[in-house]
Amino acid sequence: LHYKGLDYHYKPIHLVRDGGEQHSGEYRLRNPMEEVPVLYVDGEPLSQSMAILEYLEECCPEPSLLPSDAKERARVRQLSQIINSGTQPIQNLGVMQKLARDFAVDKESTQKWSRDWIERGLTAFADLARGFGGKYSCGDKVTIADCCLVPQLYNGRRFGVNMEPLADLVAIEKRLALLPAFVAAHPDAQPDAQP
Repeated sequence: LHYKGLDYHYKPIHLVRDGGEQHSGEYRLRNPMEEVPVLYVDGEPLSQSMAILEYLEECCPEPSLLPSDAKERARVRQLSQIINSGTQPIQNLGVMQKLARDFAVDKESTQKWSRDWIERGLTAFADLARGFGGKYSCGDKVTIADCCLVPQLYNGRRFGVNMEPLADLVAIEKRLALLPAFVAAHPDAQPDAQP
């Protein structure tokens, strides 16, 4: 939203308080998967990160987050899906809570579970991005892949992922951190960020 220069109203959803606000009946009407984010468009909820990103790209094509070349677009989507479907869902809060609740997995082990999946996903992302070259994840222009990468690196640090082998990704992140849209979207810059 920041990158596209779009105005919006932010409503925080606390994922832990009272068992997680995303599990309330009211929120479930917005997103039956009981996940964040949800973007309201003309009063209608649109959920799932990739659907939201693709919608924004189609409705507000400038500045673009997808290359004009079909093969390059596929590469961006490939990198994005490594995070969106191959990493984040396997290690998210809901999975960790289920491991603890239904399988009596202790907190240290659930964190190790998440850390291992994050490392695997970020390593694969780094290997592919290295082959694509450029300032950012897929060349010299910001793409949807960069929008997926930054929060996963943040999450990786939360779980103690060793960033040394991911130096290429950290370098991309540092370049993105110079862009006002990424500064404004950083998790620590959100109104509900907790120290």
